[in-house]
Amino acid sequence: MQSAAHSLNHRRRTLLLGVLMLNAATSTLAKKPQATAVPVQVWKDPSCGCCKDWVTHLEKNGFAATTIDQGNSAARVRLGMPQRFGSCHTALVQGYVIEGHVPASDIRRLLKDRPDALGLAVPSMPLGSPGMDGPAYEGRRHPYQVLLILKDGSAQVFNSYS
Repeated sequence: MQSAAHSLNHRRRTLLLGVLMLNAATSTLAKKPQATAVPVQVWKDPSCGCCKDWVTHLEKNGFAATTIDQGNSAARVRLGMPQRFGSCHTALVQGYVIEGHVPASDIRRLLKDRPDALGLAVPSMPLGSPGMDGPAYEGRRHPYQVLLILKDGSAQVFNSYS
């Protein structure tokens, strides 16, 4: 009788071990690899709320922002972004300059396509663009364009929003 009980306990342990191993393998396979956040440096005024909201937009979309709260005028000049495309913050991501309220999806497309360009810009601060779309703006939206800024300072439309 002891032999039958021993055999039953052995089968239970084997079954339990098999279930545990299967569970571990399944949970390992089910886990999706985490994409590494794309680092981006952002120069902005320390008290600018829309800049903070834009940084939050980037972080929610897979970017890891480092902010430099010293304003962005000197950074814009140093990075070569023409003043006529200026806005309230300037960023640098993988060698591209990002000026203003550029949507994260457009930055991702830029990084995927890798055009020979300086970067992207959304001049001014259009309502409805990321960072200019919070409750304070009461759902108001203005059409705007994301511009691809070429190295010679010229621009072409990269994307349009209405």
